[in-house]
Amino acid sequence: QVQLVESGGGLVQAGGSLRLSCAASGRTFSSYAMGWFRQAPGKEREFVASISRSGGFTYYADSVKYRFTISRDNAKNTVYLQMNSVKPEDMAVYYCAAGRYMVITPDQYDYWGQGTQVTVSS
Repeated sequence: QVQLVESGGGLVQAGGSLRLSCAASGRTFSSYAMGWFRQAPGKEREFVASISRSGGFTYYADSVKYRFTISRDNAKNTVYLQMNSVKPEDMAVYYCAAGRYMVITPDQYDYWGQGTQVTVSS
């Protein structure tokens, strides 16, 4: 069982930066690949980024590539999402998820956080 708690969301101006964190409970954090997803009102949950168990491999949605960076600190049981050059279309609730593989489909992840809101002002 893994419990995930996101933090770091808030209001950011377009072009600005924000760093999301996701803290995991338990001693098995390093056994899970981690992903970030987002969901805007009226839209389906979409993949943002994922990272392998060791942190050696990462993968990004085209819409955030070169702007967002996913990283993890297994000693702190935490995964991060650094968001730079934020755009209005990035506004959504952001969720972190834990699963066996760093895939892009939400239903392949086993555990989810409650989400953190990111609001972008233009």
